[in-house]
Amino acid sequence: MQKEELIQLHTFLLQLRTYIENITKNTNLQAFLTYEKLNIGPHKIHKSKKEHKLAIFELSKGIANLLQKNNYFVFQKMYNDLDKTCNQLKNNK
Repeated sequence: MQKEELIQLHTFLLQLRTYIENITKNTNLQAFLTYEKLNIGPHKIHKSKKEHKLAIFELSKGIANLLQKNNYFVFQKMYNDLDKTCNQLKNNK
């Protein structure tokens, strides 16, 4: 995936996060703590492709966490898989 495509995906996932928080009436900041700590938003185009990729996985992990905490248990496995992927990406820096 090209960097521009990653930034577009990052933007979409951020919008999806807001939407899910609104419909579930849940703003579980703990679910997105690792994403927020990265301080890599889609508007930070100077960040590397690898950094945006990690941010996308952390954001996806937070979304899966938020959904599984709201009785969408099917997302538990997805959350676990995303967590493993994020850890691998962090270790490959």
